Order: sequence, then C-alpha cells, then structure tokens
Amino acid sequence: MVQQQRRFRLFDALAWIALASLILVTAAHLVTKPPAMPAYADVRAAWKPSEAWLYDRDGRLLDTIRVDFQRRRLGWVPLKNISPAVRDAVVTAEDRRFWSHGGIDWLAIAAAIRARLTMGGTGGASRGASTLPMQLAAFLAPELARPGHRNWLAKLKQMRAGQALAANWTHEQMLEAYLNLVPLRGEAQGIGAGANSLFGKRPAEMTRTDAALLAGLLPNPSAGAKTLGDRACRIAHAKDCGAIRAAAATLVSGERAARLDPALAPHLAIRLLERPGQRVTTTIDRHAQQIAIAAMRRQLSGLGAERVRDGAVVVLDNATGDVLAYVGGVGLNSTAAAVDGANARRQAGSTLKPHLYAQVIERGWLTAASILDDSPVQLDTASGLYVPKNYDHSFKGPVSVRKALASSLNVPAVRTLVIDSVQAFRDRLWALGYHGVVEDGDYYGYSLALGSAEVSLVEQANAFRTLANYGKWSPVTYDVSRHFRQHPRAIVSPAAAFVVGDILSDATARTDAFGADSALRLPFWAAAKTGTSKAMRDNWCIGWSDRYTVAVWVGNLEGDSMRAVSGTSGAAPVWRDVMMALHAGHPGKPPAVPEGVEVRRIALPGTREPPRREYFLRGTAQSVMAAAPQAARRPRIVNPVNGSVYAIDPDIPADRQRLAVTVSGAVAGHRLILDKRPAGDADAGLQIVPRPGSHVLALVDPGGRTIDRVRFTVR
Repeated sequence: MVQQQRRFRLFDALAWIALASLILVTAAHLVTKPPAMPAYADVRAAWKPSEAWLYDRDGRLLDTIRVDFQRRRLGWVPLKNISPAVRDAVVTAEDRRFWSHGGIDWLAIAAAIRARLTMGGTGGASRGASTLPMQLAAFLAPELARPGHRNWLAKLKQMRAGQALAANWTHEQMLEAYLNLVPLRGEAQGIGAGANSLFGKRPAEMTRTDAALLAGLLPNPSAGAKTLGDRACRIAHAKDCGAIRAAAATLVSGERAARLDPALAPHLAIRLLERPGQRVTTTIDRHAQQIAIAAMRRQLSGLGAERVRDGAVVVLDNATGDVLAYVGGVGLNSTAAAVDGANARRQAGSTLKPHLYAQVIERGWLTAASILDDSPVQLDTASGLYVPKNYDHSFKGPVSVRKALASSLNVPAVRTLVIDSVQAFRDRLWALGYHGVVEDGDYYGYSLALGSAEVSLVEQANAFRTLANYGKWSPVTYDVSRHFRQHPRAIVSPAAAFVVGDILSDATARTDAFGADSALRLPFWAAAKTGTSKAMRDNWCIGWSDRYTVAVWVGNLEGDSMRAVSGTSGAAPVWRDVMMALHAGHPGKPPAVPEGVEVRRIALPGTREPPRREYFLRGTAQSVMAAAPQAARRPRIVNPVNGSVYAIDPDIPADRQRLAVTVSGAVAGHRLILDKRPAGDADAGLQIVPRPGSHVLALVDPGGRTIDRVRFTVR
C-alpha cells in the first residue's frame, strides 16, 4: 500500500513536471515567436526605389533624381545580374555554410558560445553566428534587431524567423533579397545603390576587389579606410593589400563619380519625374542635348561670371513638336542653378516683333515694302506719355518694313502696333501659346510691341516654330508615353509666315544693325530674331531652319543686369553653334514659296534702300513704295501730344522757355486756337510761351471746323 502511494506521488510529480515543462515550452514558444515573414514575391512587389529615371528617345539614360529621401534605393537587382564575385565574397564573409543550413548555423552558434565561455566575455553571440537568413529577417522586420534590444530573447526570435524564411524561400531568393535590402555606407541601401554610389558601376561589373570591399562594409558600413581595407584584404585572401587599401581610401573619401548618372537634363527631370521608381522616356535626343549643353557652357565660360551667369536652350523638331534638347541651365558660376531657365518667364524684348508684323501683313495693312517712319514719336496712354526709342538711340527716317524688322527698330514697331491694336496683338500672342500674357491689351500698352510681356523660352520656341510651319501651331511634346499628334491649328496665314521668315533670314536687311557677318548669318538658310530686355536683364535668340527651331536665353536668373552683353554677343553665338552642329552634313534648305505669295521688283524713293525684289501677299504688290507726301496726310497736331505735362524751370527766364507746335499734312489756310484764342497760322511755325495751367490747342480748317484738338498741362 505504501509502495502504491509512492508510485501515485511519483506519477503526480512527473505530471506536474510535464505540465510545468509544457507551460514553459509554450511560454518560450510564445515569447520567442517572431513576426510573420512575408513571401519572396510580396517583398519584390513592395519594393519601391527612391530614384526616378529620365531616358532619351532611344532609351539612353539622361538623368536620375531622388524622389524618396528616407533612403537611397535603385531598382531591384536580380541575382543573375549581380557579379559572382560579390555573391561569393558576401557568403564567405557573412555565412560560409549558407548553402547547407536551414536558416540557423548551429556550428557557428556553438563556436560563439564556446568562445564566450572561454574568454569570459559578456553580451550576446558574435556576428559570425548570425546567418544571412537571420539578418534578412531583421531587414524585413526591423523590430528583431532594434538598438538596445539585442538580447538572447531577440536573438531567439531572429533565429526562428531565419528558419521560417529558409523553410519558404529558396537560398537564391534569400541571397538576392539580402543583397537588395542590406544597408550600406551613407544612405545607400542595396547592391544597386551601393554599386552606383560607392563604385560607379553596375552590380554585374563589380570586380573581386570591389566585392571584398563591399563585404568588408557589412559589419560596419561607416568603418574608416584602414579598418575597411584590413577587412577587405582578409576577405580577398590577398598577399599584397596595397591596391585594396588604396581602393578603400577612395571609397571612404566619397570622391568617386557615379558614371551611371550623366545628369544631362536635371531641370527636365524635376519637371517630369514625380514618383519613386518612375521611368520616363522623353523625346530628347541625347546628341542634341549634349550639343546644347556644350555650346552654352562654352559661351558662359567665355563671357565670364562677372558679365553673365546663366543660360538656357530649347531645340524643337519643326515637323513633330518633339523637344529634342531642353537645357534649363548648366551650373558653372550660377547663383540660382536649381531654377529652370527654359521654363521661367522673362521679359521678351524684341522677340515679339515678328508676330506683330506677321499679323499686320496677314491683314493686308502693311507689306514687307511698306514705308514706316523711324522718327521721334510720343504716344498718349492711360499712364502718361509713351516715348519709344531705338536700341542705339538714333533714328533712320523712312524705312521699309523689311528693314525695320530685320534691324529690330523700335519706333517703327510701335507705329505698327498703332496700326494694328494692342488688344488684337495680345490676343495673337495668346493664340501662339504665350500663356503668361494674361492681362488685356490696356495693361501692356504700346510697350507690348517691344516685348514688355514675360514669356518662357519654351513658349518662344514653339511660337517661332509656328512661323517655320507656315503659321500652323501645335503643342510641344516631352514625354513619349503621352505622345499624340494634335491636329495643328492655323494661327498665321502661310503667306504672312513665309514673308516674315524671309525677312528674318535676310542678312543684307539687318546689316546696318548687326553688321555684315554677325552670328545670325549661317552658311545655309535660317531665320532668326534676337532680343534684349529692359536694363540688359535678358538676352534672346530664336530662329529656325527647315528642320529645327532653336531658342536660346542668356541672363542672370536672379534678375540683375548683364554687363556689356547684347543679343548678338550673348545668345546668338550659342544659337549659331547649336544650329551648325545640328546641321552638320545636311545644311538647311530654303522654304518653298506658298500659295498666295507673289514677287515683284520695287523701288523705294525717299529711303536709303536700293531697288530690290520683294515678296507680297497676292493683291498687295506695288512697284514703287514711297513716303506719303504732306498733301496726302491728314492734317493734325503732332506736338504737343495730347496729355503731355511740361514743367517750367524757375532758373530760366520765362521768355526763353518756349513750346514748339508741330503739325502734319497740308495745312495751308489752317489756324491754331489756344484756349479759344487765335494763336496763329498752322504753317507758320508757331512757338508758345507756356503759362502754368491746363491748356487746349485746336487745329481749325479754313471753313472754321475743328479737325484736331489736344490738351496739355504746364506746371
């Protein structure tokens, strides 16, 4: 009986021990249970690079930009695209029995425990006991290796997670994922970013030395050159470590340039790339892009930073509207290198004049041979008198439209805008794609003829491309994936576009202003227009050949004035260089004469222009063009201009201060009436002694009818 009781007690004790053991095992299982490990396919699908890539029309890389700034990742690299030397070096350094164990290297753990007991050290197992699957598990679940929590419990969780990965993933998948997720020096993550930023290579191009250095970084990515060199030398089993240590010093210095990021279109990349991993194939031609960059760099270097710091170039394909080159800036001495000069709106200067003349020629109000008066003029506006002046502050007298446009004379352009209307011209600019011209005509006034509105280089290029395409406008295209052919809209008549293009290609007509052999004169047909904005802040040169439209801007992006730089010395040389390079081997051809254009020989008496052959829109041709005689002009008061304000100088005797009255037209028998009192005959050369106050001057015909009246003020 006693023996039986002893057996029951023993049985109870064993039961309690078994139960306690079960509870302990269950508790240990729960406590050491790792986070669920994802499937390989899910990890691949969730991978998001930090970069986005811009390619040219032929699939060649133009630029890379960082979109996600948490870490630097490139595209996921398959194991087959990683150098075998890298695979072998990483396995040898981190987990030499990787291919044979199931996630845990028990021999390495035993060795680590024995080393700890033998050496009497403290802390957890050495790094040598942590297998690649265990490290990969920590990459996938960072809580397994949080700083300050690396105790035996965390290690057990990591071991179980490594086993789970090995049970569901192949060894190849684990090694591939490890190499793509491993953190490397700086903010680089994975073999793609590491090979690029640290070695300037693709993962498949890495050598045995590169592989040893990469493996040497894994225990401590921020290691110094000596520590890294010693580790890499041991991994490579090198007898002479000199080359490896030198390579380690170069890697740590960060001086190596990444060849895989050509940085050819940084401003366009920022404009088109928005999402991590995005790959955009553009219409850019890499060769044309490099031509434009080289031409702008050469010009800015020659001019010097004390004169001008920034420039931009846009090249369009006339037929398609494809943007073949987009240079928003080239760095060098720029103080605003991040600003996109090709898309920034700047004052247009004289570059809007071709569109003005095209509009009035199209309407039949002027021809290329019409005579305009290049003489002083004052225009009454809502904000006061507007007194335009030419660039050289001189006047040429009677000039033809051809000479006025080719030589970029300001006063004739303003007179042309008076013939047209500011609002009509503003509407034409909007139709041509100048969508920064958002105000109505009254806002800009007559200065719009001289380019007071702000426009972008891309808008300029496409508006001039419209002239190259006989007046048909269509949008430009950057992105091949969004490429579609929009049916062109007729904005300018083909005949008017042709005539304006012929004027802008006429080197003889612009000789007085630009010289006989300026940068605008090419050995093949090309039309071009320069422009300089107020206070020398902007230089433009836009022109086209039969195949390309090239637009160039030079200036300072911060808005300060350039020093001794004009359209022909700043932007035009870049335009010329780009045009010449694009047409190497196939010079441009003159455009065909469109329907509705006729040729006639003309004489221009009263001007300094010799007889010539001239193009006319059908129905507007004349054989002789001359300034209208006085008898043909409407009698009117030319000076003072309505709304003028004059100030009396108190230091000059009053009778020495006189205001000359000027009238035009046949005014024999006409009289002038000042403040309702007779002032004299209109053709007598009247001079008024001004008195303070508001005055009204009227021109009266022989029958007593008032035919013109102006109001002016004296203060």
